[in-house]
Amino acid sequence: MSSDPWGRVDETGTVYVRTADGEQVVGSWQAGTPDEALAYFERKYEGLVVEIGLLERRVKTTDLSSKDAQVAVDHIREQVDAHHAVGDLAALRTRLDKLVETVDARREERKAQRAKQSDEARHSKEALVVEAEELAQSDQWRAAGERLRALVDTWKGLPRLDRKSDDELWHRFSHARSAFSKRRKAHFASLDAQREEARKTKEKLVAEAESLSASADWGPTAARYRELMADWKAAGRAQREHEDDLWNRFRGAQDVFFAARSSVFAERDAEQTENLKLKEELAEEAEKLVPVQDLKAARAAFRSINERWEAIGHVPRDARPKVEARMHAVERALQETEDTEWRRTNPEARARAAGLTGQLQAAVDKLQGQIETARSAGNNAKADKLQRELDGRQALLEQALKGLQEFGG
Repeated sequence: MSSDPWGRVDETGTVYVRTADGEQVVGSWQAGTPDEALAYFERKYEGLVVEIGLLERRVKTTDLSSKDAQVAVDHIREQVDAHHAVGDLAALRTRLDKLVETVDARREERKAQRAKQSDEARHSKEALVVEAEELAQSDQWRAAGERLRALVDTWKGLPRLDRKSDDELWHRFSHARSAFSKRRKAHFASLDAQREEARKTKEKLVAEAESLSASADWGPTAARYRELMADWKAAGRAQREHEDDLWNRFRGAQDVFFAARSSVFAERDAEQTENLKLKEELAEEAEKLVPVQDLKAARAAFRSINERWEAIGHVPRDARPKVEARMHAVERALQETEDTEWRRTNPEARARAAGLTGQLQAAVDKLQGQIETARSAGNNAKADKLQRELDGRQALLEQALKGLQEFGG
């Protein structure tokens, strides 16, 4: 008979293993010596030790599922419980029990982790749904559309929930996308209709603009072009493929008209500038008649000057008042001289000579005050005009004083 601390072989070749519950039959050995029998079943024990060690490492270092780990434990436990090995079977059972505890802990840990991930996924998907529903009301078509597409990609990367919850959230998410697409489609359909209407309106505006481009009725046509431009802006934009072409035609028609008008106006302005120069020369010639020495000769000279004045055409509008005022001042000086001469030869005027002299002196004083006020205010143009009038009044005053002396006054 052969034995060791964990087993023995009796005379019949039966192999036993010692356990806390007593000896258990391992098997029968007839092929060799008892020591060989014990060694064989001890090797089977070592095999179980290795197998348990490998399973322990798999449980600790890999993502072996709890189900597969439990199946492996149960398989080894069946071998241990079958007592087909010689060794400390109780120690193996203890290791298997601890391994089951580890597997159970891992199962609970993974369960909690899955619950946490599911809860996070739920919150993430709910947040995506809320954002999608907000975007469904947006009028920022491009930005909102791109964001919704990004939300779909994010959704696909999240774990699935339970079917009921996942389907409900997906239904809301999908409905929001559909609502946005429907609104965007309606918007662009309306926009297309508006642009088509704008195209038709602008076609009419272009046709009229082109029909006016050869007009020489400068004022009314320019005003109509301004109205057409206002109508163009109010019409809105046509389709992109039509807008630029229509604008180029519209603008081109205006350019033709305004270029022709500018050419004509340039010629007219040059002519009027030359006319102004001629009238300024005549005004200067007329102003030399004042103070009047010989009323009859001055009247004849002024008539000649005025005839030449009338033969000259228009001058620039902004220069007209100034040059005409110079002629009017000379004309008034001649008239006042004529009136003075008449009064001098009229016996009835003798009594009024002194009064006239006083009035002229008052007028001269007033003009001098107005000139000083105008120059103080920086209004030199007005001051120059008043100065020319003052020159005429002073000439009249001198004549009035002379006439008064002739009246013996």
